[in-house]
Amino acid sequence: MKDYSFAVTVTRDGAEWQVRTFRDAFDDPQVAVDTVRNLRSESASFAMLCVENEYFVIVRPHPERTRFLLSDATMAVDDDYAADILDELGVEVPDVDPEELDDIDGWPDGDFDILEDLGLSEEVLSVLAEDEDAWPVESLMRIAEELGFDEELADAAGVDL
Repeated sequence: MKDYSFAVTVTRDGAEWQVRTFRDAFDDPQVAVDTVRNLRSESASFAMLCVENEYFVIVRPHPERTRFLLSDATMAVDDDYAADILDELGVEVPDVDPEELDDIDGWPDGDFDILEDLGLSEEVLSVLAEDEDAWPVESLMRIAEELGFDEELADAAGVDL
């Protein structure tokens, strides 16, 4: 599987989805937050990040707080960006020996209802995020398919369907 890394914003304007890439070095969660906020969209907007096809992050700023979903909390053990996402969530980095990471099944953490108002239930998102057999890019594509913008995501991120 290709090592996909991409960052996209997703905006729904009526029945149309707009998916656009943006530059993100995956070193500060605020980059994705600011990028989504700078869209100045009155409709639903969020960011989807695929980090080296190791894990994914969904970022959705709201006026009262920013919501995050991290597909694999164990990545925070040796990945600063994933650790920063857990910090934003107020969740401790898992107490796992870095040498044992290959032997441990990762788990998602964060706001599983982050896309519920758009039609993706907490239960379905949980199943998609917890699928250990799917690569992160595949999980993001399945999320996009559930919401109806998989072709737009594939085009923007350069993912083969």
